[in-house]
Amino acid sequence: MMWIVKGTFGILLLGAIHHTIAADIETLKPFSAKFTHEDGVYDISALRLDWFSARNLCRIQGKDLVSIETVSENSAVMNAVSAMTTESFWISGSDLFQDDAFYWDSTGVAIGPFQNWGPDEPSGDGDCVELNIDMNHLWNDYNCDAEKLCEESAFSAFSTAGMFQRQKVWVPDPEHGFIMGCIVDLGLDECTVQAFDRSRKPFVCGLDRVYPAEEDENKEVDDNCGLMYLNEATLLHNIKLRYSKDKIYTYVANILIAVNPYTELKGLYSSETIKKYKGKSLGTMPPHVFAIADKAFRDMRVLKQSQSIIVSGESGAGKTESTKYLLRYMCDHWGSSAGPIEQKILDANPVLEAFGNAKTTRNNNSSRFGKFIEVHFDSKHQVVGGFISHYLLEKSRICMQGPEERNYHVFYQLCAGAPEKLRQQLQLTKPDDFHYLKNGCTQYFVSSNSKLNSSQLSKAHQAKGGLRDPMLDDCNDFVEMDKALTRLGLQEQEKFSIYSTVAAVLHLGNISFEENPEDTKGGCRVCASSEKALNLAAGLIGADKEELRQALISKVMQTSRGGLKGTVIMVPLKVYEANNARDALAKALYSRLFDYIVGRINRSIPFKTSSHYIGVLDIAGFEYFTVNSFEQFCINYCNEKLQQFFNQRILKEEQTLYEKEGLNVKKIEFVDNQDCIDLIESRGSGIFSLLDEESKLPKSSGAHFTTEVHSRLGGHFRLALPRASKLRDHREVRDDEGFLVRHFAGAVCYHTSQFIEKNNDALHASLEGLVQESQNPFIQVLFSNASQQKGKLTFISVGSKFKTQLEELMEKLRSTGTNFIRCIKPNIRMVDHQFEGGSILSQLQCSGMTSVLELMQQGFPSRAPFSELYNMYKNYLPPKLARLDARMFCKALFQALGLNENDFRFGLTKVFFRPGKFAEFDEIMKSDPENLANLVAKVQKWLIMSRWKKAQYGALCVIKLKNKIVYRAKNLVVIQKTVRMHLCKKQHQPRYRGISKIKSLSSMLTRMEQCISQMKKDKDSSAAEVTKLKKDMDAAIQRIKSNPKIKPSEVSLLHTQLMNQANTCMASVQKRVEAQKIAEEQERIRKLQEEMERERKRKDEEERKKKEEEETRKKNSLFKLDQLHRKSEMEARRKIEEEERKKLELADKILAEKLQAEMEKENSKYREQIEQERRDHELALRLAQETHSQVEDITPVRSLSRVAESKSPNNYRLNRSENVRAQQAASKGKYDLSKWKYSELRDTINTSCDIELLEACRIEFHRRLKVYHAWKAKNKRRSTMDENERAPRSIMEQASKPLVHVNSNSKVPINTEQHRYFRIPFIRPGTGGVNDQNNKRGWWYAHFDGQYVARQMELHPEKQAILLTSGVDDMQMCELSLDETGLTRKRGAEILEHEFNREWEKHGGPKYKPRAKFKNSKF
Repeated sequence: MMWIVKGTFGILLLGAIHHTIAADIETLKPFSAKFTHEDGVYDISALRLDWFSARNLCRIQGKDLVSIETVSENSAVMNAVSAMTTESFWISGSDLFQDDAFYWDSTGVAIGPFQNWGPDEPSGDGDCVELNIDMNHLWNDYNCDAEKLCEESAFSAFSTAGMFQRQKVWVPDPEHGFIMGCIVDLGLDECTVQAFDRSRKPFVCGLDRVYPAEEDENKEVDDNCGLMYLNEATLLHNIKLRYSKDKIYTYVANILIAVNPYTELKGLYSSETIKKYKGKSLGTMPPHVFAIADKAFRDMRVLKQSQSIIVSGESGAGKTESTKYLLRYMCDHWGSSAGPIEQKILDANPVLEAFGNAKTTRNNNSSRFGKFIEVHFDSKHQVVGGFISHYLLEKSRICMQGPEERNYHVFYQLCAGAPEKLRQQLQLTKPDDFHYLKNGCTQYFVSSNSKLNSSQLSKAHQAKGGLRDPMLDDCNDFVEMDKALTRLGLQEQEKFSIYSTVAAVLHLGNISFEENPEDTKGGCRVCASSEKALNLAAGLIGADKEELRQALISKVMQTSRGGLKGTVIMVPLKVYEANNARDALAKALYSRLFDYIVGRINRSIPFKTSSHYIGVLDIAGFEYFTVNSFEQFCINYCNEKLQQFFNQRILKEEQTLYEKEGLNVKKIEFVDNQDCIDLIESRGSGIFSLLDEESKLPKSSGAHFTTEVHSRLGGHFRLALPRASKLRDHREVRDDEGFLVRHFAGAVCYHTSQFIEKNNDALHASLEGLVQESQNPFIQVLFSNASQQKGKLTFISVGSKFKTQLEELMEKLRSTGTNFIRCIKPNIRMVDHQFEGGSILSQLQCSGMTSVLELMQQGFPSRAPFSELYNMYKNYLPPKLARLDARMFCKALFQALGLNENDFRFGLTKVFFRPGKFAEFDEIMKSDPENLANLVAKVQKWLIMSRWKKAQYGALCVIKLKNKIVYRAKNLVVIQKTVRMHLCKKQHQPRYRGISKIKSLSSMLTRMEQCISQMKKDKDSSAAEVTKLKKDMDAAIQRIKSNPKIKPSEVSLLHTQLMNQANTCMASVQKRVEAQKIAEEQERIRKLQEEMERERKRKDEEERKKKEEEETRKKNSLFKLDQLHRKSEMEARRKIEEEERKKLELADKILAEKLQAEMEKENSKYREQIEQERRDHELALRLAQETHSQVEDITPVRSLSRVAESKSPNNYRLNRSENVRAQQAASKGKYDLSKWKYSELRDTINTSCDIELLEACRIEFHRRLKVYHAWKAKNKRRSTMDENERAPRSIMEQASKPLVHVNSNSKVPINTEQHRYFRIPFIRPGTGGVNDQNNKRGWWYAHFDGQYVARQMELHPEKQAILLTSGVDDMQMCELSLDETGLTRKRGAEILEHEFNREWEKHGGPKYKPRAKFKNSKF
């Protein structure tokens, strides 16, 4: 036999299998083979191996295999190919046509027998038949489900796995987000997946986290809604593919996803690109931030409504750059005619970045404030002005930064880029010389053109060099910022004042303090080394040096009593208090300066009458660090509000619109974060309210505030202690040092030590008065609107102020149309072309994109009202079509275009489009005139067809109406007939019924005649009355018949009269008959009484004799009656116990159902907690990667299976009786018998007089017997009872079953005085086995003294009886308690005492001596 395989293979795997299907094949049949190759001949023989080792049998890589010669007979050579380099290969050999021939896929897993070979089906004749198998169609040709394959193939497991491998799937991966693989096994709600990366082992994953993948894994689309499978895995993969091609923008319907490239992309933001996007519908051009800006403008123009663009994302995701490009696009297109307005709006960016941006560990140009930039348009849609609102400047950064972070850019720009003269005037040198700069990163951002002298460079800069960023250069940025200030209209003096204030902040930070030994009150003083800094700071802010010194080291307080307004006293400050006062002044100066700059920008922009505006919101994204303070708390609170707005605008309002318009779209569920928002902002009970209350206390502290938060809000699901964090660093935080909030994006641990300080935006009175009385006019302007309250600290809540500002912002967003740009940070290191899938997936989930995917998959994101669609295209149509109604026009237009009905949907007022389909429609409508002419012809054709169909429908309606008239005419005749019949019935029916009623009285006449026949006297007079009544009845009937117009009332009157007459006559006859019967009955009774008297005398005599006999019989059967009575009592007691057991079982069942309902109710809550824990875990993982920390799960949410287990009613069952449980519980706390010897227990049982100790010993004694007998039973297995068995098998089996549930909290008294006796039959095995007819029955007797056996007797057939007594034969006796044996529940098992004693004494048993009955006594 010769096998020839032609083609090029990457790897060839060979093996042999048995020629059978029925057997389970675990190993491969030995075979031998010879391989002929270009390089030589290879022999392999006598191999025995399993299938998996057969994969490595022979590897020939990169060569053309010429032939394979098989030597051994009755073997089928199997092959599996991976890494195929050609689309088809040839196989020759007749063995392939046998039923057990299999083929394998590229992983070496069997798929199944060849059934469909294609068009060139081989004949199978001879040993060398060539067969061409196309690998591309091999999967499609094989058509067999997994269940059938398992029945037909010996390799059923491999076959099922092969069927799964047809579908590529995405499975979660912590590092890459998702990896591609295939399903190899299925479980109940999970599956086993093998990644295509063979270095990974198969792993188990829940089915809800496995997503199907696209057939073409390299397919990338502009809009994710264009993918076949729309899920978060394909979304991530599409973004990754586009990012690798420098396509950083991607749509999800109308939402733009922007990935920060961290490098400059040529031509992406050029003027030519800006022109390309003008007036283009969303989707007609590749995704771009310019497309969103153009859409916002077109929506504003068409809908006559202001628009907002929300740019969101993490720090470093590129929000600020996206905002700049949005403004640039709008100003370039619609601001060119506005002159200086366009430039001033653009000039605001470098100024705001200099004073509000800083370098952080995650972003070199991180915005440390939020801003909402409004670009206003007039009625002609031209830019007429702008306005900037800012939120929550991070003031703590002014005084303190992290080791790798910097202060605001303006400080370094002044030191690096300011002219020499200006730096000398302001006494600015290098960053190392300033306390507010030297603790952070002191290096400058430089470029190749930067020129700095050594006096400007810090030690770190000289050692490591400058920082590099394509968008930042401190020297050039200062120049740009200075020019921007000039273009904004600031004079040189005003700019100098701004720079002086910035320098004043730096010099103010260099003032240090030390303890004053001369101050008896523990005050401090300014260090001698800081005198120069004090002098410079005082000069720059325009204050007297000594006044500044005094204001920094002391504060003014006002007493509540003394004088008209109290006495003002000077309180010295300690060193740390003076440092806090200095930092507070520096923060106040800088924050007031920032407010002034923003206000100055707004005033510099000319503003005309505005019709609408487009607002761009750029605010810090969700933040989480190892140490999170008040700034992060406010930022994350803002993001909670924005996420809720996103959910309502995109998800909730979208679904509401679908319902309102009558579109049948499935409702999408999403997590509502309103509870988290309430936790933070609720009036009176929210965290902000508690913080304000604490800030107003005389001695407020962060620890007390944190304690109040936990005590008042401790039961809230969103709030937890720091120890509940996934990050190890956070679990070291004490309970009074912080709290953990479970945000929509994950759990964040906040340190509260500085919450109170940062929440207060006021200076103490001394510093407030100092700056307000400054000689510097610019400083006076900064603090002109400050509150002036002397004598006490003014409290201004930053949190409340921010909450008010945020609510105003949300009102603006709700009143405008909204567009979303989700910025994504591709990696932590901020380098280009590095894609960290796990981090990006977390950002997509936090931004709500996964919920949007599900909605957009079924929804219609693009829509237009009928009227607007009509107005948009009516100019392109001829007058004949332009006169159509708007809805009819749209309907005709869509029908003429032949659009797929699945791509659009008509609502009540709007037409809705699937993602991307509106752009196609728009492109068709605005195509060349020739195409438009054809389109008009199609519309006219559809209108004619529609009108012709209406005419046909009208004709059909007329025909139908004619048929209806004929039908009605026929039915009118039927109606007339029926009415006439009804009138006749109405007239004559009372006459017929009256005659029938009168005739019915004849039965009474018959009864009266019968009564008269029984009478013995007055018979003639009664007969005359009956005759008269009969004549009256005949006369009444004749009257009714002869008068057709007789009234129903007259007929009724006649019947009533005759009825009364008949009743009277009947009563008279019956009275006479009754009197006759009474007389006859009295005579009969007299005779009966005489007879009864004679019978009574006879019975008395018989009764006397019976009584004598009964007394004799009672004496003989008294003992039997007593026995029957006792047996009935035992049976009644058994029934009562059985009823109680059934009641307990019913109670168990009810309890189980109740617990099941509670468990189902808690399942949803646990699923939400599991989802929240998963997000918390992912967030902690990301933070741990950044901080090189560790993540541990110390408080995992219980799985639903654990919850079910804990709620199972079986957990409430007792395996032993309640009496024994009660005895054990009573004895366990009083006696420790674990170290007593067996003999000591036996002696105590026989001799003790303490009843509690006695019961405890008996329980322990029998427990040890059970352990011994259980061990003994392992060595010998029997199916019937023999001489050595301690109890019948039915009793032992009953003991192994769990008892019914008994309330373990109830105390059951120990019953030690009740003696009960039982008898159970058993079968002794004969020679023929258990079912042998010669087997004879034996009896097993037991006497229970309390709960345990006192005497035991076995009566074996044809053998001597076995009699056992407790205290002597315990090892051979039954060790079970009475409750465990179940004897009390066996019908007929309990017997009387004398029955047991009779058998006991009959077989020579000793007399039983009961235990002494003592009460609890101690000797």
